[in-house]
Amino acid sequence: MPHLLRRALATALLLAAVLTSASHAAPADQTIYADALASGWESWSWSSTVDFANASPARGSASIAATFTAAWAGLSLRTAVPVNTNGLIAVRFWARGEAPSGNALRFNVYSTDSGGASAEIDFTAPAGAWQQFTMTLATLGHPAAIARVNIQDRSGAAQAAFYVDDLELISGAAGPTATPAGGPALNVDISADRAPISPLIYGINFADEALAADLDLPVRRWGGNATTRYNWLTDVASRGSDWYFENIKETDSTNLPADSAVNRFIEQDRRTGTKSLITVPLIGYVSNGTHKGCGFSVQKYGPQQSTDPYAPDCGNGKTVGGSEIHGNDPLDASIAITGTFVRAWVDALKARYGAALAGGVAFYNLDNEPDLWNSTHRDVFPNGLTYDGMLTRTLIYAAAVNSADPSAQTLGPVSWGWVGYWNSAADAALPGDWWNTRPDRRAHGDVPLVPWYLQQLRAHEQRSGLRLLDYLDLHYYPQAAGVSLSGAGGAATQALRLRSTRSLWDATYADESWINGTEGGPAVRLIPRMREWVAANYPGTKLAITEYNWGALDHINGALAQADVLGIFGREGVDLATLWAPPGNTQPGAFAFRMYLNYDGAGGKFGDTRVRAVSGDQEKLSIYAALRGNDGALTIMVINKTGGTLTSRVQIGGLGAGANAQVYRYSAANLSAITSLGAVPASHGGPQLDFPANSITLLVISNVAATVTPGPSPTPDPANLTKRAWVPVVTR
Repeated sequence: MPHLLRRALATALLLAAVLTSASHAAPADQTIYADALASGWESWSWSSTVDFANASPARGSASIAATFTAAWAGLSLRTAVPVNTNGLIAVRFWARGEAPSGNALRFNVYSTDSGGASAEIDFTAPAGAWQQFTMTLATLGHPAAIARVNIQDRSGAAQAAFYVDDLELISGAAGPTATPAGGPALNVDISADRAPISPLIYGINFADEALAADLDLPVRRWGGNATTRYNWLTDVASRGSDWYFENIKETDSTNLPADSAVNRFIEQDRRTGTKSLITVPLIGYVSNGTHKGCGFSVQKYGPQQSTDPYAPDCGNGKTVGGSEIHGNDPLDASIAITGTFVRAWVDALKARYGAALAGGVAFYNLDNEPDLWNSTHRDVFPNGLTYDGMLTRTLIYAAAVNSADPSAQTLGPVSWGWVGYWNSAADAALPGDWWNTRPDRRAHGDVPLVPWYLQQLRAHEQRSGLRLLDYLDLHYYPQAAGVSLSGAGGAATQALRLRSTRSLWDATYADESWINGTEGGPAVRLIPRMREWVAANYPGTKLAITEYNWGALDHINGALAQADVLGIFGREGVDLATLWAPPGNTQPGAFAFRMYLNYDGAGGKFGDTRVRAVSGDQEKLSIYAALRGNDGALTIMVINKTGGTLTSRVQIGGLGAGANAQVYRYSAANLSAITSLGAVPASHGGPQLDFPANSITLLVISNVAATVTPGPSPTPDPANLTKRAWVPVVTR
């Protein structure tokens, strides 16, 4: 075609498109209520007292005041001529509650006077404050028309008054604030990258019984600094530097050791069907059993910088001038132990609860953060632990555990973090630029500590035929300022928190902390690094992260990060993980776990066999997918880390016609519950959804696979039993 003819034809087509667009312009926003009910709309409310001219509180001159006088009451607004939704994208309104915890409400629309109900969206009108809510038509299931708009009670009882104002239908022409932005491409391939997801990645340290029962918690850890010197016979532990190097009795029980804190811990786990992970001491000392016994007595070692206000003889181990006190007697508040002490404890637990494979204690941590003992427990261990010291203690105490219960699983070295992965505490305790000398590491071939540790345990197995270590266990706290163990912080910190989850896996992510520029940096890529170390130095060892924390568990920002971390653990192949420390039952962090473990309040879980799930921009929308073995359902988790609504189609290959996705969501719109949004069509290229700002969305599609690869058993691997027999415990 000649060039001028092609250009003329293109111009004509463009003109036609413009004229066609002009003749079918998108509708304008339509008001239902603004100071008064719009013409053509009327109240069809039930079991309610409704005032459409309420003067206060109101955003303008008036608002709708509604009081539900019975359970399941409803504020319902009806138009005789249903509104065609072509060109509309959402229903938007402001709401305010009077109930002390806010009014528990549910929203939907009808396409006719009495039928064509849309999906339902649960929300809470906040007490004493106006909040805007946008219910997108995509989330409502794309109703073709709107004849009624309903706000209904979901508490099952009469409620205090609540208020609604500025209720309107929003069009696609409303501008950038009303039109969701185009989100990144999301793709799921159920036939690719299949691998089991361990159920043990959803563990928590010290979760209380109500939360553990609600989550059907798979594993719970007894860990932390106080467990390093816990005496199982007396139920007393030293708090070390956490609290004046002081011995504290864990319970008020006099029936010891039967009614100890650890036994109570295990018995809670048995009630909730949770596996127990118990820390055993390797440091060589435990509390001597004296409640309020002091590692640094003021009477014995003189005035100190700070003392326990409730036990003033217990000091912080520093002189008034701030210098550390040295030369104290470690037996002031502790007794020396050997491997026989630990073996006797495991024997007692086995006698009381059975062997690991028979439902007893399944897992034992080989102490807690030994690379910090010279700080946290310096009253008994003032010098940094060496390479050889770490290995010797592992061989002694892991043998003690395994000789008592060969079916139990052991986890080590339980390092505190980045520096400890690469160096011994003995080197890190040296003054000056110790990283340039590192005599202990150089005496061991200049091999980083964790790979060396794995090499030595593999060599031991080859010599003895006994595997003493089942899991490589490293603690990980992101080091970016204001993230870990912190409140939400400002907008910059919240964005950093959500970016920093990439340090778990992404080789292209330069860590935004002091780690960048140190050995192994700038990318942490923790889980791939752990896998590489295991493959090269001790194949068959599983991976555990028994302490981690991204902070802000009381805020939606922390919930987003926590949900992202759990998705990463499953995708990247972590075998066991326990959050430090537990969120409150009603905090957003707990709902991040519920999205994976009990999204519907009836035990609904994320799948146990991962499949490929890829986002075009993981910084905006993170996506994780898995098949569920018991019913063949496909579960897809999408996390919107941005401050705006994003619209994306979830492309799912291989779905048959007629497939539907049940949608569940946790978001800033309602921090007190996971909302069930009903079903959306999932075939024909996958569902297209609006993902609201700061939200976690779960799609559940039934019967996608008749058979799937089963998930791993949470019980110890019986194959290890053939390599373990009773061995004498070596003592030092």
